[in-house]
Formats: sequence, C-alpha cells, structure tokens
Amino acid sequence: MNSSYWRLWTATVVSRLGDSVRQPALGLLAAALTRDPVAFAVVAIAGQLPWLLVGLFAGALADRWDRRRTMAAVDGLRMLLVLAFAGLVLADRVTIAALAGFAFLLTALGTLFDAAATAVLPAIVPAARLPTANGRMAVGITVIGGFVGTPLGAVLYAVAAALPFAVDAVTFAVAALLALTLPSARPPAADRPGLFAEARLGLRWLAAHPTLRALTGLTAGANLVVGALLAVLVLLALEHLHVPARGFGLFFAVASLGAALGGLLAGRVGRLLGTLPALAVVLVAQTAALVALAVLRAPAPGAVALGLFTAGGALWNVLVMSYSQGEVPSGLLGRVGTAQRMAGVASAPVGAALGGALAAWLGLTGLLLCCAAAMALVAVATVVLAGRSRRAEFRPRPVLPAGTTGR
Repeated sequence: MNSSYWRLWTATVVSRLGDSVRQPALGLLAAALTRDPVAFAVVAIAGQLPWLLVGLFAGALADRWDRRRTMAAVDGLRMLLVLAFAGLVLADRVTIAALAGFAFLLTALGTLFDAAATAVLPAIVPAARLPTANGRMAVGITVIGGFVGTPLGAVLYAVAAALPFAVDAVTFAVAALLALTLPSARPPAADRPGLFAEARLGLRWLAAHPTLRALTGLTAGANLVVGALLAVLVLLALEHLHVPARGFGLFFAVASLGAALGGLLAGRVGRLLGTLPALAVVLVAQTAALVALAVLRAPAPGAVALGLFTAGGALWNVLVMSYSQGEVPSGLLGRVGTAQRMAGVASAPVGAALGGALAAWLGLTGLLLCCAAAMALVAVATVVLAGRSRRAEFRPRPVLPAGTTGR
C-alpha cells in the first residue's frame, strides 16, 4: 500500500477513535437525564434518520466536490459541533432534545464524509488491492473502536462529562488535517442536471447493474438478520449462553476479534475463491454460526460462534464494498455507495423490531433458528447469483462523467 493509503487509513481510524470515545459518553449522559426507553429510542432514531433523508444528496455532493477537501471540511464542521456540545455539557444545559439534535447533525455530516471517503479509495489503490485495503481499514476501525475507544470513553466520562467530547473534537481536527494531505480527488467535470436529478441518477445506475442490484438486496436481507440478533444480544449472552457478569466484556471482545479477523482475511479469501463465491461461503458459515448459537448453552463456545458470525459480517462488508468500488465509475461512486448504504440502514431497524417480536413469541432459541433459516435463504440466493454472474473478480469500469449512466 502507498503512503496516500496509509494517510487515509490513519485519518479514518483516528476519526473512529473519536466516535468510539463519544458513543458511551452519550449513552451515559442520556442515562443521567432520563431512564425513559422512549427517550432513548428518539435519540437512536435521530442518529439513523439522516441516511434515509439526506444520504442520496450527500452522495451527489461527494460526486460534485473535491473529495479530499470535502472530507477535511466535514471533519472541521464536526469538530466545531462537538466542541459546542461539550460547552453545553460544561454548562449543564444538555437535554434529550439537544442529544437528539446532536446525533442527527453528526450523522448528517457523516453521510457526506463516508460518501467522499468511499469514493477516494479507488483513486489511490489499484482495483485488485481494494479487498485488502478495505479489510485493513475495517481491522483498524474494529480494533480502535472495540478495544480502545469504548473503554476510554467510559473512563474519560467518569473524570469529567465533557472530556470525551473534547477528545472527540481533537480527533476530528487531526483527521481533517490528514485528509488535506491526500491527493486531489476531484470528480470528472460534467454538465450538472441538478442535485435531485444527480441523486436519482445514482439509484438508476444501481438498478441497471444486475449484480450490484442483487448484492444490495442480499445485503439488506442479511442486515435484517443482524438487526434481529443485535436487538436481543445482551439477553442472548446473559440468559441463553449464561455469560457471568465478570465475563461480559470478554465475551463481546471475542466478537470484536472475529470482526478484525474477517477484515484481515477478506483480501485473501476474495482472491482464493472469487468475490461472489466467497460471499456465498461467508453466508453458509454465518448460518452455521447461528445454528450453533441456538444449540449451545455455554459462554466459551457461544463466544466462538458469535465471533464466527461477526467475522462473516466483516468479510461480507469488505468484499461487497470492494466489488462496488471496482465496478462503479468514478463520477458515480458517492451516489451509488450511499444508495447501497441506505438499503442496509433501512433494513436493520426492521430486523430489530422483528427480532424482538419473534423472541417474545418463540423464545431466544426459536429466534436464532429463524435467523439461521433466513440467512440460509440469503446464502442460496447468493450461490445462484455467483453461478449466473459472468465474472466474480474485479474489473473496474472506465471513468465516466457524473452525468452519464455508464451503461
């Protein structure tokens, strides 16, 4: 990997450190204000809505503007926003409405940053190296978020409630400066039909690409299962696998290790099997992990099964993202990427609602078996897709102006 990649990697991981420091602090701050579950749900929904409301427009803007400068500007704005919120914390003026507004604005800015960052990578990494590059990015994010940032955030909050947000602001500043050192990544110039038309163009291009369209639908289906599992994960650990309180952190650390391992192996697995066949194998392994979780009743083997499931999730995300980056023309990367992300974001809360209802009706074992059956169906569909596809490896399309479809 070249030096530009490692600067992008560092900027992304440093920014993730700030996110993971901030997230537990926000939860603790909300708990200090209220124990009303509806209020917590409002904050959570506020943090998810921007992807559905502005995601496509963020992708269109990322395809209009210099992506390097966009990343730097967004992180600069996020730094100012977090500093302002830290001031509210210091003044003891935080309310649930302020928390919800803060979550909404941060995510709205994050949609633009993510669209630009995803589109920058193919400009600095050869297409054949994209799975490895994305995998290393995923590992860095997982390790810094799961093993460093989250515990650090809780410690900093105990020292001073505003301290995690001050640290978060510093990480945004560092990430912004690093983004400015990246090579210029301005999309090809073209006549612009207008923001709404550009946003729709990303959707039309995705709908016209049979493999990416299918992968987007399969990702949404898999995210239904992930959402259902996350909705009951704590209960699964405590009641189903009998994880003791003293081993709770270690249990979830194994899951984080699985995600890191999946990111590390993504490039090799993709090269060995081919991208689409590898995705089918991943889903079969995740189905087996869910069946194992349904059958097992002990913490250690349950943690291993959960780690296998999270490893599969990381592999899937890295391989799908890399395949998309290799297929989509440069001028459309922001829009198509956000359209794909929106499908996943929309399906996860639906899965969470279904997971809660099924767990109440069938119990945790019944829910896990339903999740396994659903994942098996997604696996079968992926096997069919891999068999029908004319290629399973990366072959980047030519760079096209933003106003064309590429078909």
